[in-house]
Amino acid sequence: MNQLISHRSRSRGQATTEYALILLAAAIIATLVITWATAGGGAGKIGSLFDGIFDGIVQRSNPPSQG
Repeated sequence: MNQLISHRSRSRGQATTEYALILLAAAIIATLVITWATAGGGAGKIGSLFDGIFDGIVQRSNPPSQG
């Protein structure tokens, strides 16, 4: 019985460690993306992407002119 409790405790600790490592990896990736987007060349590319999306939405929402 004592071994079962010890095994459960270790499993719980391992799951916590894995969760912490996943959060750490996600934070590192997010930091790299933010750094690229603000300081690298990403800001212009992201701006162009949003401009294209916004222009597409505006074109679809405006009815064609009859002229």
